Amino acid sequence: MSGHSKWSTIKRAKGATDAKRGALFTKLARDIVLAVRDGGGGDPDMNFRLRLAIDKAKSNNMPQDNIVRSIKRATGEGGEGKEEFEEIIYEGYGPGGGAILLQAFTTNRNRTASDVRSAFNKIGGSLGESGCVSWNFEKKGVITVETGDADKADEVSLIAIEAEADDVKYEDGVLEIFATPERLQGIQEILNENEVNVSSSDISLVPKTTIALDAKASEQTLRLLDHLEELMDIQKAYTNADFPPEVLEQYQAAE
Repeated sequence: MSGHSKWSTIKRAKGATDAKRGALFTKLARDIVLAVRDGGGGDPDMNFRLRLAIDKAKSNNMPQDNIVRSIKRATGEGGEGKEEFEEIIYEGYGPGGGAILLQAFTTNRNRTASDVRSAFNKIGGSLGESGCVSWNFEKKGVITVETGDADKADEVSLIAIEAEADDVKYEDGVLEIFATPERLQGIQEILNENEVNVSSSDISLVPKTTIALDAKASEQTLRLLDHLEELMDIQKAYTNADFPPEVLEQYQAAE
């Protein structure tokens, strides 16, 4: 595995300071609804995907009432009408040729397609045909642990590998653990048993290979990804672009 795109790291840091709380809460609520719909019901003890969605919502300070209401909306309990979304995958290329893959959940396919196309036209890059970049991404469970030093990262890596993780990657004090989606729950439970503090845990689309961009293409691609993720129907954005450290620092400082 070539490693996770740095965009994933940026998103974690950005999400914690996102000023647009209303839009963020809407997407977190949709995560909960989808977890109930696709993961096996409204009980987080029986639905690991729902537990992940709830943990993510809580880490972003989403009120408990909102969480409960989202679960009821997914199950149709308490007079809440069930929400029905259509999942659509959009694929394309950013400035400089980095692959971009978008996961959308929408009630209006035409609106979403128009918004996505407009974003590419405005900032740069091109919207592609189905399958043009998805071949370069694979579904993985991804756990992040802020270990701080390399010695701690080595210790946690050993625990993860013994728990049947596929791969680990340590960079800038953060350890990323990659596994099949089916092994994600088991590995997280073993980490918890070993008193390892998990920063985040999610199902992600991880690029098999990455592409290094220059400063100009990086800045444009980051703006495009930001714009796409601000669209209400876009749940997640993925890229295989690798950005220079100095560009990332400037980008994060400006947020």
